[in-house]
Amino acid sequence: MDRSPTLEIPADPGEIPRVTAMLEQVMQACGFSCDAIQDLQLAVEEAVANTIVHGYRGGAGDVAITIHATEGAVEVRIEDRAPPFNPLSLPDPDRESGLDERRIGGLGIYLIRQVVDHVTYHFSGGKNVLTLVKRKPG
Repeated sequence: MDRSPTLEIPADPGEIPRVTAMLEQVMQACGFSCDAIQDLQLAVEEAVANTIVHGYRGGAGDVAITIHATEGAVEVRIEDRAPPFNPLSLPDPDRESGLDERRIGGLGIYLIRQVVDHVTYHFSGGKNVLTLVKRKPG
């Protein structure tokens, strides 16, 4: 099993299951728990969906996902050519106000930060590059 596969998908939400299936195969091969796999799948799904919906705004484009897995950690690099946007610049959502007072949306990057161990963003070579790292406990 290739522990560093890359998958390039069109900006179509229907392609996301291919990404999460590949991630599951790689993480299982490295002995990650079901919980760790589901956490990273959720984070990657959210990040890729945000790129498709908000970055490309439903238009044409591609998203490249590279997974690098070792026995101790998995790094997922998500690259796109949508307009530059740093999702880490968003403030944490208001979790203190009542549900009626909160704005809709804005939980995605917060959720990602909660389920992965490390998140970075940079814009380079005309690409948004979001990197997510999930470490194996122990």
